[in-house]
Amino acid sequence: MDWISKNLPYLMAGISVGGQYALIAIGYTMVYGILRLINFAHGDIFMVAGLIMVYAVTVMPMPLAILLVIAATVALGFLVERAAYKPLRSAPRMSVMISAIGVSYLLQNLALYITGGLSQQYPAIPWLSATVTILGATTKRVTLVTPVLTVLLVVVLVLLIKYTKVGMAMRAASRDFETSQLMGIKINSVISMTFVIGSFLAAIGSMLYFTNYTGVTPTAGAMPGLKAFVAAVFGGIGSIPGAVIGAFIIGICENIIKGLGWTTFSDAFTFALLIVILIAKPTGLFGEKAIDKV
Repeated sequence: MDWISKNLPYLMAGISVGGQYALIAIGYTMVYGILRLINFAHGDIFMVAGLIMVYAVTVMPMPLAILLVIAATVALGFLVERAAYKPLRSAPRMSVMISAIGVSYLLQNLALYITGGLSQQYPAIPWLSATVTILGATTKRVTLVTPVLTVLLVVVLVLLIKYTKVGMAMRAASRDFETSQLMGIKINSVISMTFVIGSFLAAIGSMLYFTNYTGVTPTAGAMPGLKAFVAAVFGGIGSIPGAVIGAFIIGICENIIKGLGWTTFSDAFTFALLIVILIAKPTGLFGEKAIDKV
């Protein structure tokens, strides 16, 4: 019983963090699935969602602040796509990647200007921040809510992609971008919807993540964003179930390493895993091999 109460918090924290990484990783994998673009600004959109909450609760009640965070984050994702990516639709892929990096640094520097570089205390979301005890282990309720909410959101997203017109358009665009355009699919609308969904999930992920890690800095989205990217690559970038499974594996392994007392190496493990998976299986666990069109 002592062993369980000692190690259970690390396992629960790993599952929780994995769920938070998954919500970010889905944004990466959906955008890549259609545009073949790594949206390097995605982690910073996640960070901006945290800052919006910090300032929103000072002028409005928590329920309204939560709605504002979601709406503003979705609007930011939509704006980033329209301003930074849409004008480069026919440009070389390297140009789009440079634009993505530029947006990332722009958001970080805007946050630096607003906060003065100081860490901002994330407000406690009452129900999520409450503590609960399971088998002698005490943790925040958010630790239990995160994996359940993540799975529910993923199921809804998979159903949306599989059974709705927008979802079918997304699948068509991911299979063959040019042919989809010729068949009358409004590609710009599909891409915008992809960014909207990714930003919505990033907003939810930020509320769950910063409830546990309460300091919001201009670079707070960098490491979670990188780890979510690794999760997407590990699971097979372009595959939503793969990104989710990869995120949970990384979150659990990372926290087990911390539980063993090797906290210093927890981040190194994630990136070592990226190197191994790229060497052993470049397409990831569930990724499909690229087919050259003749």
